[in-house]
Amino acid sequence: MNVNKIMYRPIGILVGVLGGVLATSAFDKLWGAVGPGDEAPDATDKQATWGQVLLAATIQGAIFGVVRAAVDRAGATGYRKVTGEWPDD
Repeated sequence: MNVNKIMYRPIGILVGVLGGVLATSAFDKLWGAVGPGDEAPDATDKQATWGQVLLAATIQGAIFGVVRAAVDRAGATGYRKVTGEWPDD
Protein backbone atom coordinates (compact mmCIF):
# COMPACT_ATOMS: atom_id res chain seq x y z
CA MET A 1 0.00 0.00 0.00
CA ASN A 2 1.19 3.49 -0.83
CA VAL A 3 2.71 5.47 2.07
CA ASN A 4 0.71 8.58 1.13
CA LYS A 5 -2.54 6.62 1.35
CA ILE A 6 -1.58 5.27 4.77
CA MET A 7 -0.60 8.69 6.08
CA TYR A 8 -3.72 10.33 4.65
CA ARG A 9 -6.18 7.75 6.01
CA PRO A 10 -6.62 9.29 9.53
CA ILE A 11 -6.86 12.75 8.00
CA GLY A 12 -9.46 11.50 5.53
CA ILE A 13 -11.50 9.96 8.33
CA LEU A 14 -11.45 13.18 10.34
CA VAL A 15 -12.35 15.26 7.29
CA GLY A 16 -15.19 12.85 6.53
CA VAL A 17 -16.63 13.12 10.03
CA LEU A 18 -16.45 16.91 9.92
CA GLY A 19 -18.12 16.84 6.51
CA GLY A 20 -20.95 14.74 7.93
CA VAL A 21 -21.47 17.24 10.72
CA LEU A 22 -21.51 20.13 8.24
CA ALA A 23 -23.89 18.32 5.89
CA THR A 24 -26.28 17.45 8.71
CA SER A 25 -26.33 21.04 9.90
CA ALA A 26 -26.87 22.38 6.38
CA PHE A 27 -29.70 19.90 5.73
CA ASP A 28 -31.43 20.67 9.02
CA LYS A 29 -31.32 24.42 8.31
CA LEU A 30 -32.56 24.01 4.75
CA TRP A 31 -35.33 21.61 5.73
CA GLY A 32 -36.41 23.99 8.49
CA ALA A 33 -36.75 26.73 5.87
CA VAL A 34 -38.48 24.78 3.08
CA GLY A 35 -39.96 21.67 4.68
CA PRO A 36 -43.47 21.36 6.04
CA GLY A 37 -42.23 20.54 9.56
CA ASP A 38 -39.29 21.30 11.81
CA GLU A 39 -37.73 17.88 11.24
CA ALA A 40 -37.46 15.90 8.04
CA PRO A 41 -39.69 12.85 7.97
CA ASP A 42 -38.33 9.32 8.17
CA ALA A 43 -39.37 6.92 5.44
CA THR A 44 -41.51 5.04 7.99
CA ASP A 45 -43.24 8.14 9.40
CA LYS A 46 -46.93 7.37 8.85
CA GLN A 47 -47.88 11.05 9.12
CA ALA A 48 -45.64 12.05 6.19
CA THR A 49 -46.69 11.87 2.56
CA TRP A 50 -44.70 10.12 -0.16
CA GLY A 51 -43.81 13.53 -1.55
CA GLN A 52 -42.45 14.80 1.76
CA VAL A 53 -40.36 11.67 2.32
CA LEU A 54 -38.93 11.69 -1.21
CA LEU A 55 -38.28 15.44 -1.16
CA ALA A 56 -36.40 15.12 2.14
CA ALA A 57 -34.35 12.20 0.81
CA THR A 58 -33.52 14.06 -2.41
CA ILE A 59 -32.40 17.21 -0.62
CA GLN A 60 -30.44 15.25 1.97
CA GLY A 61 -28.69 13.15 -0.67
CA ALA A 62 -27.74 16.19 -2.74
CA ILE A 63 -26.37 18.08 0.25
CA PHE A 64 -24.40 15.11 1.57
CA GLY A 65 -22.96 14.39 -1.89
CA VAL A 66 -21.82 17.95 -2.47
CA VAL A 67 -20.43 18.44 1.04
CA ARG A 68 -18.60 15.10 0.93
CA ALA A 69 -17.00 15.91 -2.42
CA ALA A 70 -16.03 19.39 -1.24
CA VAL A 71 -14.46 18.29 2.05
CA ASP A 72 -12.71 15.29 0.47
CA ARG A 73 -11.23 17.54 -2.20
CA ALA A 74 -10.24 20.19 0.34
CA GLY A 75 -8.60 17.54 2.54
CA ALA A 76 -6.61 16.11 -0.37
CA THR A 77 -5.58 19.58 -1.53
CA GLY A 78 -4.51 20.56 1.99
CA TYR A 79 -2.53 17.33 2.33
CA ARG A 80 -0.74 18.11 -0.93
CA LYS A 81 0.08 21.65 0.23
CA VAL A 82 1.61 20.30 3.46
CA THR A 83 3.42 17.23 2.07
CA GLY A 84 3.90 18.04 -1.60
CA GLU A 85 2.22 14.73 -2.51
CA TRP A 86 -1.33 13.90 -3.57
CA PRO A 87 -2.87 11.30 -1.19
CA ASP A 88 -3.13 8.52 -3.76
CA ASP A 89 0.09 9.12 -5.68
